[in-house]
Amino acid sequence: MDILTSCLFIGVLLLLIAATVAIRALRYYVDFGVDPAILDTFRTRIRAWWLLFGLLAAAFICGPLVTTLFFFILSILILREYITLTPKSPADHQTLFWIYFFFTPLQFIMVGINPDWFAAKIGLLPYQVFSILLPGYVFLILPGSMAASGDPKRFLERTAKLQLGLIICVYSLSYAPALLTIDLPASPVPEEMPTAAILDHGLENTVIETLSPEVSQEYSEQNQNKTEPILPALYHRILPMLSGKHFQLLFFFILVVQLGDVFQYLWSHASRRHVVAPQINSNKTWEGVLGGAVTTALLGVSLWYFTPFPKWWQAGLIALAASLMGFAGNMTMSAIKRDRGVSGYGTLIQGHSGFLDRIDSLCFAAPVFYHLAWLFSR
Repeated sequence: MDILTSCLFIGVLLLLIAATVAIRALRYYVDFGVDPAILDTFRTRIRAWWLLFGLLAAAFICGPLVTTLFFFILSILILREYITLTPKSPADHQTLFWIYFFFTPLQFIMVGINPDWFAAKIGLLPYQVFSILLPGYVFLILPGSMAASGDPKRFLERTAKLQLGLIICVYSLSYAPALLTIDLPASPVPEEMPTAAILDHGLENTVIETLSPEVSQEYSEQNQNKTEPILPALYHRILPMLSGKHFQLLFFFILVVQLGDVFQYLWSHASRRHVVAPQINSNKTWEGVLGGAVTTALLGVSLWYFTPFPKWWQAGLIALAASLMGFAGNMTMSAIKRDRGVSGYGTLIQGHSGFLDRIDSLCFAAPVFYHLAWLFSR
């Protein structure tokens, strides 16, 4: 990690420590007039944030592949919570086997592979293969597989349930590690850098294999002539693997979405006049949604220096969009819980409902954040 990413980690770590100390102190001093229910809510949120922060820190330190693996495991966990809660038939077991052991791993494998490189290898135009795998192909395969099981009872409901689970728990969440594959503007690099700098990292052969045939041949000819140092084009392809910009982008995404949830919660409790949908989520008000979105946008602007976006308003706009999509995620998953008559999706996190309760906003915000980040990086 570079200095900016390290500053983000240290800042969030200090913020978590301060929040933990403050919550513990307020629990023993009830004379401050703070609602105990609010303290309990924040206590469970902070506990979940510590777990999420620790896992992300380990993933970031280990590299992009481990980060993608972390989100794959997280996707399996929340998909299990979702499938456990929703109705299913014994005839769906074969379909669930393919979802768990083939389609979900394949989706994250497509994310982990460089999209342009993979498309070039199979002779296609460059595009994000992972963005069409599930909605373009798997969503057509699943109904056929379920129909072949021979159970027509509640067929439409069962199909819709599995497709919605895949779109939220697998497809949407996979856009979070996909942020590491965006071709961000490269930082300036010296024109003359010895080839040994690459050899020392043991990356030369790996990188050359990922280059297009034209660039690879040009590099080989130049290296044989020994007339000039390594090609600048090679640096730009290596740089995304060595730069901290992608990790800053992913960390910024998780930070604004999680804090956006907090801002909406606080603003909603500050004004209880216009509840969005009392029967779905009585804690969400329109004042909270608007106030939380604006506050999150201001947070995004204040953290602009720690992002790869060239303009300050881009950081604010993408944070605003992430906050609004996080609200959509909260409401959608709350509606599913009300439909099933439960209060949470599981008990994997001690003191809280489950992973899906904590990252539903991340799942809904990830695709929009990815596409805006891709657009701003052009």
